[in-house]
Amino acid sequence: MTDKTAPIALEDRDQTGARLSSPSAARNRGPIMTALSMRLSEGARILEIASGTGEHALALVTHRPDLSWTPSDPDPQSRASADAWAEDAQGRMQPALDLDVCAATWWDKVEPVDAIYCANMIHIAPWEAAQGLFAGAAQLLIQNGALHLYGPYQEGEATAPSNLAFDASLKQRDPRWGVRPLVDVDALAGAHGFVRTERVEMPSNNLLLTFQRGAA
Repeated sequence: MTDKTAPIALEDRDQTGARLSSPSAARNRGPIMTALSMRLSEGARILEIASGTGEHALALVTHRPDLSWTPSDPDPQSRASADAWAEDAQGRMQPALDLDVCAATWWDKVEPVDAIYCANMIHIAPWEAAQGLFAGAAQLLIQNGALHLYGPYQEGEATAPSNLAFDASLKQRDPRWGVRPLVDVDALAGAHGFVRTERVEMPSNNLLLTFQRGAA
């Protein structure tokens, strides 16, 4: 079983009030928490794009109480879920924002941040979402800030067979979706002044990628 899923289907939702629980978030939040927390500076302000249930946010601020985390999602149920999980975060999770990275100048709604985190979005969205994400990151990140992306990618002949199969299934559901070639993501990053500085292998053939502006 992998954590490469579409947005949470109704039958996958474990509802306790507004709180939603995603099986994929339950599987991957531990490894993500460990890897990402090592790459966030003390007292960092984090903007999460496409937060989903909000479980990743709660895991990170529980592990790193010094962080200030702002979830966001265009889906109102997801925002309500993140806000409900935030009740356990002792003020370290800010109210979830209504952000759609495909919208023009979406970043105007947000204050500058130290880091941006986005998991499992750019393959379950049109390519315009990735373009909007990098465009906004270029506007929002402070100097030496970083954009962290988690998810599956294609890497030429080294691509895992499961990622190729997942790409085919995504394209059957929506031809605008797909597991993105890493070279395309790197090129998009470069067009916005970013350089990939880290590639961390994660469970289930996923990667955690770090991009910084103007890095050598």
